[in-house]
Amino acid sequence: MFYLTEQFFSIQGEGKYAGVPSYFLRTGGCNLSCPGFGAEYEVDGEVRLGCDTYFAVDSYFAKTWIKVDDSKKMIASLQNEFEKIGYKPHMVITGGEPLMYHNDKVFYAIILWLMDEGIHITFETNGTVEIDFEKYPAYKQCTFALSLKLENSGESASKRIVPQALNNIKTYAKEAFLKFTIDKKLVETTAIDEINKIREILPELDVFCMPVGESRDTIWHNDRAVFEFCMKYNFRYSDRLHIRVFDTTQGV
Repeated sequence: MFYLTEQFFSIQGEGKYAGVPSYFLRTGGCNLSCPGFGAEYEVDGEVRLGCDTYFAVDSYFAKTWIKVDDSKKMIASLQNEFEKIGYKPHMVITGGEPLMYHNDKVFYAIILWLMDEGIHITFETNGTVEIDFEKYPAYKQCTFALSLKLENSGESASKRIVPQALNNIKTYAKEAFLKFTIDKKLVETTAIDEINKIREILPELDVFCMPVGESRDTIWHNDRAVFEFCMKYNFRYSDRLHIRVFDTTQGV
């Protein structure tokens, strides 16, 4: 059994496959909260801070999440969606932290079906979950967009950097790349040192950097600084196309 907060067809808005039509499954629950990202939301009159997908992270919203406890029903639903689309798009499994469910029987059965259908799967993950690739070999054929968190997330280094989890992905996964969400302040202070430290673990992976921001109004505060940062250090700039177009992170 696992939880979904939403599923939808859209365009991948960030990272290596930005611009590619993709079907999204967003799972509920995360092992990090990232208050430093500063997205404000209100719970019973209390203002909380978190990431831009707080609705898939904060357990307060769990009552709205959808329980998936039957892989056959979920697969039938996906088949119906792909028939309406007219082709099999890329599949992006995001969250929250989707790999919290990597060893769940229902979740893994869906991954196996997607593989059998020849569908390209990308996991958007914070890279902290250690996967047994020998026990769950389907993950060897997946792409891992490693959205590792930096100091600006507000999480401690020991929580957000798990070397063994990263080494497993480096060793076994078909494809992986690094994707960092940074702001102007971090660009001017610790960003390059933090990224280089992570690259000591993952030296061969491409690095994508994108601006912090949960809306159009907040992205522009950081985009130019991140753009110039990528030029200086030969990284790849990733915009956040879905936010530019829709001004939100939910349902797009």
